[in-house]
Amino acid sequence: MKLLQTFKATLVCMAVGLSLSATAQDKHPIRILVGFPPGGSTDTVARVLADKLAVVLKQPVMVDNKPGAGGRLAVQTLKTSAPDGLTYMLAPNATPVFQMLLYPETVLKYNLLTDFTPVGLVVSYPLALAVSNHTGAKTAKEYADWVKNNPKDATFGSAGAGGHTHFTGLQWGKIIGQELQVVPYRGNGPLATDLLGGQIAAGIMTAGDIIQHQRSGKVRVVGQFGAKRSPVLPDVPTLMEQGYKLDAGDAWTGMWAPAKTPKAEIERMQSGLKHVLGLPEVREILVNKATLNPDFRSGEEMDKLQRKELQFWGPIIKESGFKPES
Repeated sequence: MKLLQTFKATLVCMAVGLSLSATAQDKHPIRILVGFPPGGSTDTVARVLADKLAVVLKQPVMVDNKPGAGGRLAVQTLKTSAPDGLTYMLAPNATPVFQMLLYPETVLKYNLLTDFTPVGLVVSYPLALAVSNHTGAKTAKEYADWVKNNPKDATFGSAGAGGHTHFTGLQWGKIIGQELQVVPYRGNGPLATDLLGGQIAAGIMTAGDIIQHQRSGKVRVVGQFGAKRSPVLPDVPTLMEQGYKLDAGDAWTGMWAPAKTPKAEIERMQSGLKHVLGLPEVREILVNKATLNPDFRSGEEMDKLQRKELQFWGPIIKESGFKPES
């Protein structure tokens, strides 16, 4: 009997110890890595989510900016972080997906499919084909006809080289039968300035960076590249609607965790994200201020999407012959 009592007492102590351990774990802040400086769209989304997640999860949530190498520093930090449910990364698809297709693993120092666990997609946003008013084009076909008649202007601007917009533009050129040359810019701000001034005829960019100029009539967004119209650009037809068989997909931002993060921790964060993205005040900020579409999808759905993109863009990037700077 005494042995049984001792055994029961031991179990009680273990249970209390585990409970205290879990409580202590909960007091540790959750860290969301962002591979860009404060102030950008990814950082904005991370901070909006962090504020609300802290309330929902009843645990401090902080944003940890790790800018550099096009977001790779944050990804590498995530890989070396403990899989304890305390470290996550928020990144646009261009960072882990496109860079995996552009760089050897010796440069990346990670493998997207084996080193990380997809947690969930949080926002999506359309890629827009914007044209300068000096082209006179109001539709995708009118722009395609114009560029064929003005081959010296068969260029398009992109926010940097080697990303989603870069290769989308190359595909668009193939569809219309006109080889287009990319002009890489240091971000969408300078590209928008040149579109407004007529220094470049067209740009392929995230809609949020040009929509205000579309609304003021200073440039014309003649199409979007997704399979269906985005809530961000409800009045702009897709290229597929206009007869062009090109679905380059929307850009998106998702959350990843280190591989081997406990399933319970992943599900806890997924539940928090889904709840927060459904809050009216969060949707107000993301849609009306950041021009992003709250678009929660599970980790399983996100995994299917990233694998689909790797398969779709791999041959296109290889055929382009593009070689990025290390």
